[in-house]
Amino acid sequence: MPIVIRLDVMMARRKVRSNVLARAIGITEANLSLLKSGKVKGLRFSTLGAICRVLDCQPGDLLEFIPDETSETLGVEALRKAG
Repeated sequence: MPIVIRLDVMMARRKVRSNVLARAIGITEANLSLLKSGKVKGLRFSTLGAICRVLDCQPGDLLEFIPDETSETLGVEALRKAG
């Protein structure tokens, strides 16, 4: 998947433990662990906003787009069709 979640990096920078963050944003530690590992298919904006509020960061600090061959091909094809 071309979206990589960098939540663990920001938590380390802010010295915030998983149990503290989970409690502060209102999700279980198990769900936070899934989110940190990237094993989720979606993320609510309200959850993302709560994480950013607690960690004092921006969404771009937590999410990174790393294109793979498939996404690059799809992007080029979409531009050709639109143009």
